[in-house]
Amino acid sequence: MEQTIQKICEKMDWVSDKNKNKIPYTTGKDGSYDDRSDGTVNRGQDDGLNWWTNGFWGGIMWLLWLCTGQNKYRQIARRSEGKIEKCLEQYYGLHHDVGFMFQPTAVADYRLTGNERSRRTALHAANLLAGRFNPAGGFIRAWNNIPGQDTRGWAIIDCLFNLSLLYWASEETGDPRFRNIATRHADTVLKNFMREDGSVCHIGEFDPETGKFLKSLGGQGYKEGSSWSRGQGWALYGFMISYRHTGNRRYLQAAGKSADYCISHIPDSGLIPVDFKQPRKPALEDSCGACVIAGGLLELAKCAGKAEQIKYTEAAEKILRAITEKRTDWSRNCDAIVQNCSAAYHGNNHHITMVYADYFYIEAVFKLKGAEFLIW
Repeated sequence: MEQTIQKICEKMDWVSDKNKNKIPYTTGKDGSYDDRSDGTVNRGQDDGLNWWTNGFWGGIMWLLWLCTGQNKYRQIARRSEGKIEKCLEQYYGLHHDVGFMFQPTAVADYRLTGNERSRRTALHAANLLAGRFNPAGGFIRAWNNIPGQDTRGWAIIDCLFNLSLLYWASEETGDPRFRNIATRHADTVLKNFMREDGSVCHIGEFDPETGKFLKSLGGQGYKEGSSWSRGQGWALYGFMISYRHTGNRRYLQAAGKSADYCISHIPDSGLIPVDFKQPRKPALEDSCGACVIAGGLLELAKCAGKAEQIKYTEAAEKILRAITEKRTDWSRNCDAIVQNCSAAYHGNNHHITMVYADYFYIEAVFKLKGAEFLIW
C-alpha cells in the first residue's frame, strides 16, 4: 500500500503539471489526456464542459493536496472548478450528474478551505439537482431530452452518488427539503431497482405523470436482467452514502446485499467484467467499476461487525491488488494510471482509460491507509 501511494504521488506530480489547464476524461493514442474544458456550452450539449465526469479531475487534485500538502494541487483544483462554474451560468446541458461535477470540486473546496464562492456554487448546483425531482414517482430524472427516446420518466442507479450533494446542502443550510428529496429517491431506487439476489438494474422507467413504475432497462449492461458491474458499485457505495448521512439501516442493509452479490461474482483473477452476467467471450473488463466496488466495500467495512469487516476488506484488497499488479501504468507513456475501463458493454470503446477510474482507485487506496477525505 505504501509503495502504491508513493507511485501515485510520483506519477501525479508530472501528470498534474502536464494537464494543469485541462479537464481530462480519457487518453488518446499518444497516451495524453484530452480536454473537456475546451468545448463551448450550447443548448443541449453535454460532452464539453457539461460532461458528467468533469468533477473528478478536481477531486483527484484535492486528494493529492491532502496527501502531499503541495499547493499546486489546490491551485489546479480551483482552476478546474472555475471552468465548470460556467455551466451554471449557461444552464443548458446540465443534468442529474451535477453531484458528480460539483461534490468533488466545490463542496470539497468549501469543506477543506471554507471558500465562500465554492459554497455558493455548490448550493446553486444542489438547487438545480433538486429541481429535477419528480414528486409523482419520487425520483430524480436522469438525462435531458434524447432524440428518439422519451426519457421524462427515467431514473438511473448512478444517481445514488449525486444524492451526496443534496445531503450536504441540507446539512449546510438546515433545510430538510434537500434531504427529503434525497431519501425519497433512494427509497424509490431500493424498491424498484434492486432484485432479490442483490443485483440491480441500470435504468428504471416510470410514468412521468402518475409515477407508476413501468419497467427496467439494461442500459450500459449486457442486457435487461443482467448485472452491469459499475452499476453494482454505484448501488453498493451509493446506499452507503445515504446510510452515512441518515443513519437509516435499510440503506446499510441494501449496501450489504449489493456487496454480497459483488463478492460472490468476483473472478479468481480479481479483474471485474463489464457485466457480471456477460458471456465469457469477448472477455470485456471494466477496471473503473472494479475501483468503485472496492471503494464501496471499504465504506461498508467501516460499519460492519468484525467478521464482515474482514470479508469486505479482503474483497476490496483483492480487487485493488489485481488492478495494481495487472491494470496500472506507472510510466510516462500514458497520463492515466488505471487501464482497461469500459463505459458500456455495447459501447464502441472498450479497455480505455477514464479519469474517474483513477479517482476511485486513488480514493480507495487512501481509504486503506485510513487517510482519505470523505468527499461524498
